Amino acid sequence: MNTTIVSLFTARSCIVGLTCVFALTAGVARGQTQVEPDTALRMLNAQQQQFQRGVVKVSDNVFTAVGFHGANTSMIVGTDGVIIVDTLFGPASASNAAEAFRQYSDKPVKAIIYTHSHGDHIGGASAFLSDEQPDIYATETFGSAEGVNKAVDPVKQKRNVRQFGRKLSAAESTNRGVAPAGTDDSDRGKGFLPPTITVPAGGLKTTIAGVELELHLAPGETDDALFVWLPKEKVLLAGDNFYSSFPNLYAIRGTAYRDVLDWSESVAKMAALKPHAVVPGHTMPIRGQEAATTALKDYSEAIRSVYDQTVRGINAGKGPDQLAHEVKLPEHLKDNPYLIQFYGTVPHAVRAIYCGLLGWYDGNPTTLNPLEPRTKAKKMAELAGGTQALTKQMEAALATQDYQWALELADHVKWLPDADRQLARKVKVAALRGLAAREYNAPNRNYYLSYANELETGQLSELWF
Repeated sequence: MNTTIVSLFTARSCIVGLTCVFALTAGVARGQTQVEPDTALRMLNAQQQQFQRGVVKVSDNVFTAVGFHGANTSMIVGTDGVIIVDTLFGPASASNAAEAFRQYSDKPVKAIIYTHSHGDHIGGASAFLSDEQPDIYATETFGSAEGVNKAVDPVKQKRNVRQFGRKLSAAESTNRGVAPAGTDDSDRGKGFLPPTITVPAGGLKTTIAGVELELHLAPGETDDALFVWLPKEKVLLAGDNFYSSFPNLYAIRGTAYRDVLDWSESVAKMAALKPHAVVPGHTMPIRGQEAATTALKDYSEAIRSVYDQTVRGINAGKGPDQLAHEVKLPEHLKDNPYLIQFYGTVPHAVRAIYCGLLGWYDGNPTTLNPLEPRTKAKKMAELAGGTQALTKQMEAALATQDYQWALELADHVKWLPDADRQLARKVKVAALRGLAAREYNAPNRNYYLSYANELETGQLSELWF
């Protein structure tokens, strides 16, 4: 395969093959991410082109390697050396990208910049080194990306595998929303090199290998994020605060609250620079001042709109379940290619904002001390006319493809001592696969399928957690 990509996507144009999909899904990408199965597949397959493997020439001296692993790595060519921004997941993927970069420059690496501390951006640094030891830049808070107590690492690891579909078969895999599926993760972090220069809170302006650059702190997806601005080239390297998908304001693998307001403000700060090109942490760069600046402005507005709508709903006394179904992207933004909900979703963002601002309690006294699951299941069965009647309702929901209701009823039936728990398990597996087939949000789809496989193969306890 030719590893050079000679053209870039503009922000307003559709990805090749996606135009027809937008026509089919008008009004769909507004909250819930369920469409007809063939449409979901077409959308995900079209999104694949956002991480087609190759090196993109962003400007005369900036090159971005896309698709060599899940994230991007970039090379800035200077007078007597190069600067690497982000280093992929491990030495194997980073070595492949470094070799591809050598088509454009064989100068030594003078510096490495980490935009944040997620593993897919920092694990391959050693692969870019020669005889020289480069300076390695990161923020003062570098390492705080996850922000979740390590006590819950065991369940986070399980949920991570599900979200990214790491154990799905080739037939089940599509992609990860902003990254390809099936990446080689066996050498995770083995090439990581710790930072040697700290970027202060006020940012840093410096010259490396004759290249003027600015490092600006930009909390968003992580608290330790920064972006790189090249004032002469007018190129902005955004890290994971921007990519071509509605942002993952909450990750279903489990994360601490990502400050949504900070995220919106950080992207607005990028847009104010009016870059001629923006390089995302994942997916293809966007070139052209109008296209790049508009994309960043729209991104910031979309995040802020979801935040503002959620806060208004909270102050109107609405709970997270209601708001997750009510909050929508503004009409003029909802069909923009870089805001389709391939990775993050509006409903997940709404729930995260609610919990981040108020905690778990929705203010309704009914939910202050809800019934224990077994007790609720028993009362649901009594209301339905007995366990058999509730079971028939569960089967009917599956038969009519009311998959979410089938899941919820299965979760009641499983608690009943006189119920057919194996049947409930089978119904839940079938309903999960039914939902997955209709999902164009990659993490949702991967999670549904992964959980279904775990249930079917007996990897989960009877509690199904």
